[in-house]
Amino acid sequence: MSETYDFLFKFLVIGNAGTGKSCLLHNFIEKRFKDDSNHTIGVEFGSKVISVVNKSVKLQIWDTAGQERFRSVTRSYYRGAAGALLVYDITSRETYNALTNWLTDARMLASQNIVIILCGNKKDLDADREVTFLEASRFAQENELMFLETSALTGENVEEAFVQCARKILNKIESGELDPERMGSGIQYGDAALRQLRSPRRAQAESVQECGC
Repeated sequence: MSETYDFLFKFLVIGNAGTGKSCLLHNFIEKRFKDDSNHTIGVEFGSKVISVVNKSVKLQIWDTAGQERFRSVTRSYYRGAAGALLVYDITSRETYNALTNWLTDARMLASQNIVIILCGNKKDLDADREVTFLEASRFAQENELMFLETSALTGENVEEAFVQCARKILNKIESGELDPERMGSGIQYGDAALRQLRSPRRAQAESVQECGC
């Protein structure tokens, strides 16, 4: 059976290698931890339909490699992305210090309107923490990002990160801040939404015909 959804959003998962990006994606889709995770080579892909604010949303998620040698390849996947998880490892200050570069890439190569949620991953390793919650929270606020600490191992806040990001995109569409037609393939109407869009147009056309306009 074909999937029915109201919207399709293109998502990115970005950040340094070793932050657990692939594990976050795997946990979100499979609801379990990925034991045999190696560094992503190039780009990996996953998709899932979720329910957000009474809408059915399909997320097409591109998990990008964090190593510098793959940056020229992964940057080509940024175009049109509607949302992104910007991931760092709370036990690694190096991955936190790299966030500004990743954020700049996302806003330059995807869109200034891209909705980004900052994810401090490996929350289960709190005893080895090098980046405080308050510090990361301030960074998120200064850069107009949402923020959560996540654990790909336990699943804590993993689904919530994707849902929060998708919810903000929907809110921006409904408020008129985001125009799906200007986002290319990054935001697409699904069959259910297209039917709703056509109905008012059909009603308007019928009304015009009846009045002979």
